[in-house]
Amino acid sequence: MNSSLIAPRNPTAKAIDLHAQASADYAAKLNESQTLLHRAAAEFTPVTQASSLGAEDVVLTHIINRLALDIPVFVLETGALHTETLALLERTQAHSRAPINVFRPVQESVIAFVRDKGQDAIYQSIDLRKECCSLRKMAPLARALQGQRAWITGLRQEQSTARAEVPLQDDTEVAAKGLTKFNPLARWTWGDVWHYIAENEVDYNPLHDQFFPSIGCAPCTRPISLGEEFRAGRWWWEDEAAKECGLHVRK
Repeated sequence: MNSSLIAPRNPTAKAIDLHAQASADYAAKLNESQTLLHRAAAEFTPVTQASSLGAEDVVLTHIINRLALDIPVFVLETGALHTETLALLERTQAHSRAPINVFRPVQESVIAFVRDKGQDAIYQSIDLRKECCSLRKMAPLARALQGQRAWITGLRQEQSTARAEVPLQDDTEVAAKGLTKFNPLARWTWGDVWHYIAENEVDYNPLHDQFFPSIGCAPCTRPISLGEEFRAGRWWWEDEAAKECGLHVRK
């Protein structure tokens, strides 16, 4: 597995120019993903897609819309997203056939956290950073998944060592939460993702053109350099083993 960006760093190049390169079995993987989405919509209603508005997620939303599947999409608007991400959210809401539902943190809880712990508390300890993630992401996620039988994510095996064995269908949450998780792009490469975006002219977050392969909250995300791991720009001040917010931690 190679989760680093291998293209030379050209400050004027677009992400499509750098990365759009389909793998030899791209057509088979696309068919596999579409079949899985059809089955999720047919057999696991109600089901919803989780979107961070990153490259993988805009691909999934595009496929859902193109296939006219009854799968609404939800976005966690944490109150700390980049301006570019918020602008893409508006465009997605304006043009998506599938409903785009937005879930936000409880504002009083966020204000109390900032008042008691400080605006920059996330940089002080992993516990404080995870507390912020809990307020801004995990609590809204619980509301977004309430009443659902399954959810769909853009997780890929190539993204990180922790995700290297992400399956197409993950039933590990069924016993605890009654939820099945579908990862239709699990086997896709970064080149496959960008090939789909280029081929279908999918609107994407312009931060990808600024060397942000993984995009989260603005205070927690930076661009990466040549040779760095795919998710190196997420919580870069922490130890590698801690780099998850809790949304996709497998037991």
